[in-house]
Amino acid sequence: MSGPVLVGVDGSTTSMAAAEAAAREADRMGAELRLAYACAWPSASVTPGVAPWDPGGTRGHDAANRALAEAERRARRVAPGLRVTRTVLMGEPAAVLETESRRASLTVVGSRPAGRSGGGRRGSVATRLAGHGGSPVLMVRGGPDPTGPVVLVGDDGHLRRSAAEFAFGEAAARGADLLVLDGSAARSGRVQDRPRDPLAALRERYPDITVRRPRVRGGTRRAVIEASGFAQLVVVGARCRSGRTVVLPPTVGRAALRHAVCPVAVIPEEREPR
Repeated sequence: MSGPVLVGVDGSTTSMAAAEAAAREADRMGAELRLAYACAWPSASVTPGVAPWDPGGTRGHDAANRALAEAERRARRVAPGLRVTRTVLMGEPAAVLETESRRASLTVVGSRPAGRSGGGRRGSVATRLAGHGGSPVLMVRGGPDPTGPVVLVGDDGHLRRSAAEFAFGEAAARGADLLVLDGSAARSGRVQDRPRDPLAALRERYPDITVRRPRVRGGTRRAVIEASGFAQLVVVGARCRSGRTVVLPPTVGRAALRHAVCPVAVIPEEREPR
C-alpha cells in the first residue's frame, strides 16, 4: 500500500499519543502523515449564519485547528522531516475515519482499555475500524514497555502472513525481540518451522531478530493479555471475509482490542491471487 498513515485526533491526551505513534510509523514506512479531526453534526439545527462545514461555529473551528496544530507539533518532534497534511472531516468519527482509511496504508487511533473513563467510546471507534476499515489499524493505548518485545498473535496455531510481516518490521525498527503466541504445540522455546509457516522466510530476512515461540498455557487469550503488560506492541492477524469486512480471531483478537494494556495492531490478511 502506498497511501498515507492516517491518525484521528480530537485534542485528547490519547489522540496526541496516537499522533506521535503515527509519526513513527509514517517515518518507518516512508509515508505521508495525515492528521484528521472529525466533527460530528449536532443533533439540533445549525445556528443561522454558521457555515455548514463548521457546525460548532467559530469555537468549534478553533478547537479543530488547535488540536491539529498540537498533533502536528508532536508529530514533527518525533519525525522532523515528515510530510504532514491536515483535514477536518464532517460526520460521526468512526464512520468518517472508516471512509478515509480506504486510502490509507495504516490508520491510527488512541484508546483506553475497557473500564477506564472514556474508554468505551474510543474503544468502539478502534473496534469498528478493525472490523470495517480499509487499512490495517493501530490502536494506541497504555504505557508500552520500551524494552519489551513485539508480540505476534496467531489463531489456533495459524499465523497470518501480513501480520507476521508487520510484526517483524516493527521488531526490526524498535530493536526488539519477537514473541509469538499462537497456541501451537511448539516444544521448548524454539521456533518450529512448518510448511507454510510465514516465520521461516521472515527469519531469513531478519536474521538479527530473536524469535521466541513458547508453549502457551492457560489459553492464548490469557497469554496475550498478560504479555501486553510487558510488551511494546501486540500484533493480531485477521482474515478478510467479503467486501471490506475483517474477521478477527473470535476470542483472542477481541480480547486484545478490549483488554490489552499496550498498543494493538490489527493487520488484515491480503487476499492471494487464485
